[in-house]
Formats: sequence, C-alpha cells, structure tokens
Amino acid sequence: MNRKILSDKFFTLSEVQFDYQLKNGNWVENTWEVLERGNAVAALLYNTKKQTVIFVKQFRLPAYMNGIETGFLLEVPAGMLDDKDDSAEEAMKREILEETGYNIPKLTKIYNAFATPGGSTERFSCFVGEYDDSMKVAKGGGLDAENEDIIIIEMPFKEAIELISSGEIVDAKTIMLLQYAQIKKLLG
Repeated sequence: MNRKILSDKFFTLSEVQFDYQLKNGNWVENTWEVLERGNAVAALLYNTKKQTVIFVKQFRLPAYMNGIETGFLLEVPAGMLDDKDDSAEEAMKREILEETGYNIPKLTKIYNAFATPGGSTERFSCFVGEYDDSMKVAKGGGLDAENEDIIIIEMPFKEAIELISSGEIVDAKTIMLLQYAQIKKLLG
C-alpha cells in the first residue's frame, strides 16, 4: 500500500494505491482518495418526563453546497475526539456541555458506526443520555474560539420523528439515533 498526502490542513486527504484480490482470485491495483477525519461522537439527549429531545441547529457548508437552501441542519450534539480525550464518552460529555450547556452525568454507548466508509475513515461512537432541566449548567451554543454559532432546540420526540419523514432532519447520525430511541422505546 502506497499513501500520498494530497492535503493536510484540518483533515488529511490521501491518495492510496493498494492491491486487492477479487472474488474470482485475480489481483487488481486500485487507487482511492481517502479523507482521514479522525473519530467522532454523537449523542441523543432525551427526557422521559417531558417526552422531549435536544437538538443543535448549525450551519453546515457541505450541506449548503449540496442543496440545503439555508445550510442549517438539525442534529444531535456531536463532535470530534481530541488528542487529549481519554475516552469517547469523555469527548461526548465535553461536546454536549459546549454545544447545549447540559452536564450529562451518565451516557450509554449504543454502537459504533462509520459515517461514509467508502471515502472517509471517520467512525462515530454513538450514545444516548437522559437529561432533566437541572442539568442545564451553562449557556451552550458552541465555542466562540471555533466560530461556532449553535442554536439549541428542545422538541417533542414525536415531532422529531415526524421531521425525518418530512425531510427536515437529513443528518444520518441523528436519524439513526432517533430510530434507535423509537425501536427501544426510550420515551415510552
């Protein structure tokens, strides 16, 4: 396998040449471009008493470039693992606090999933966590140092499920976590 770095700014874009054996036994040489993003975390925050979930709404340039008129997406809190993170759960708790202002003491890891395995190395650790109003300890809204401008939205779980069908929620990790909550009946 030969790897040539094409760009190494925030993420690394590599061209990788590798040999691959086909199911018929023949070997072929392939060349792929791979986006090396690092790993990420995402969490669905839910309140069983109020039957609500918390989302963040923020501008996403790639979504804007691919047809989302405003560029704003409704998503679960999520973020990248940092070198200083001891665990995915620690990273998720940090991201929840930064984005929503909630300090969630207990998260349950439910699965790992690749975001786009055909082109990116990014793997998500996905969590669910129950919240109540007493856990709101900060303003949230993201980090000014990262030019984050996040809107925090609390909505009924049933409405969130309807927003998948209407096409207003189009983020894959958010859809998967909402459907997990629906299948497991986390909100009754």
